[in-house]
Amino acid sequence: MVTGKFRRVLLSMSLVCLASLVASAQSFRVQCPTSTITHPVAANNNSEPAYNGPTALTAGTGGYLVPGSNVNGAIKCQQISGGDGYASMADGTQTYMFSFGPLSGLANIANGQPGTVFPTDFNSVYSGLTRLMPGDPATTDIASGAGAFTYNGAVGQVPDLDNGGAIDGHVDPRAIMDIGVMNGNIPAPLMAIDEDDEFFLTLSNVGMIMRPDLFEQHTVHFHGYPNASAFYDGVPDASVAINIGGSFTYYYLAPDAGTYFWHCHITPPEHLQMGMVGQMYVRPRQNRVPSGSSLYAALQAQQQDLRTACNSAVDILCSNPLPAPSNTVARASAGNYAYNDGDGSTYYDVEYPLQIHGFDPNFHFVGMTFNPEGFADMKDKYFLLNGRSYPDTVTPGPLATESADGNSHYAQPLPSIINIPAGKKALLRISDLDVTEYQTLASLGIPMNVIGYNAKLLRDQAGNNMNYNTNSITLAGGESVDVILDASDTTKYPSGSVFYLYTPNLDHLSNDAENFGGLMTEVHIN
Repeated sequence: MVTGKFRRVLLSMSLVCLASLVASAQSFRVQCPTSTITHPVAANNNSEPAYNGPTALTAGTGGYLVPGSNVNGAIKCQQISGGDGYASMADGTQTYMFSFGPLSGLANIANGQPGTVFPTDFNSVYSGLTRLMPGDPATTDIASGAGAFTYNGAVGQVPDLDNGGAIDGHVDPRAIMDIGVMNGNIPAPLMAIDEDDEFFLTLSNVGMIMRPDLFEQHTVHFHGYPNASAFYDGVPDASVAINIGGSFTYYYLAPDAGTYFWHCHITPPEHLQMGMVGQMYVRPRQNRVPSGSSLYAALQAQQQDLRTACNSAVDILCSNPLPAPSNTVARASAGNYAYNDGDGSTYYDVEYPLQIHGFDPNFHFVGMTFNPEGFADMKDKYFLLNGRSYPDTVTPGPLATESADGNSHYAQPLPSIINIPAGKKALLRISDLDVTEYQTLASLGIPMNVIGYNAKLLRDQAGNNMNYNTNSITLAGGESVDVILDASDTTKYPSGSVFYLYTPNLDHLSNDAENFGGLMTEVHIN
């Protein structure tokens, strides 16, 4: 008879053997082509071209349409890991997570920027004097000072010696494991692309080291993303799921501007609650219209692109109808736009992504200690803006947490403080992937001008703007809203003013304890 103690020994031995097997059987790869059928000229794909009209398409030799004289957009790439990690709550509690982490654009993400980069950056090979270290970029930044880590290329990418030293997606799995393990972020690495871009996103599943009993697959599902191929949609019933030790590259052609979000679609209630949520936004073509050119004329030209043409007489889902009445507002010399509005109504000077989320500390604790998870009793107690509760929300720069591997990791890299230059406007890209709660954010002092909802410009089919002013917005999990805070009146909003963005749900103004800040941050006019 096999005793219980002997069974535990056998289980431990099997886990060690399995871990060794996985480590020796990794099939990590990355993918970031320098040219494609849609973007055939490699030299043009590392910067965004000015928008002078829709992409010109002609019949190719293979019977399909290929770009002609005018090509819009570029190629963008990013690599992320699927694994686990720890984050620090504002009351000092270290919380265990299932999580995505960065495996490219590390320096950008540590600086609060999207990790999405052009092929020339993504395909660069790390040339530091020392190898990439577990915990980087935090390991290097803590040892040598903030900003010491500058590498934005794909972690692990090396020349393929069997292919003449070409950069073709061949990787060294050691670097991917060193950086990816225990390097989870909350929220997940930020992504940003432009309309007409081709986006190649590689997910490498490095495993959840704190839960070696789980052989969790992971996927990326862009929630509500339009026209996504089922194969790349991340829902495992109709696409693929990535096993531990493997990589998969998702592909998207971005036609519609707006604020989106994404998450893992493996057992979503569990993986969302545990932290596998992030934000992605798509910048409009209107940002690339040459300064001084008519925004209305540029929007008219977009009606020639079948992907975004808007005939409101037959299409109730028009994404960018022409404004009414028509006008000839010129493209501003500075600043950007949230949508292809044609009339400048979505103009802003600075933008801030805000991902709302909540944690149930008991669910996370039992998830770390091999106990059954109580789905029916799930109840959030920590309420987060970009993975932080007040006062951590106003702490500049990335927050580091020491994980079980003994290294500090930038688990919460994205600040939540809103800094608006005096006399300017700020765009807040707010998304919510909370599992158990509705969330409300209020802005007292500076009204919220709501311009977009669920990545759609608020405009009716006749072209009338439906944007509105309010002092609060309420979101359920799976919703996004675009809000402009207008501080252009320097009499009302002088430099040095401080306002608050917070939830009026009083039980959400806490971190599972009394007198801690919860879902709140500050708006500074400076």
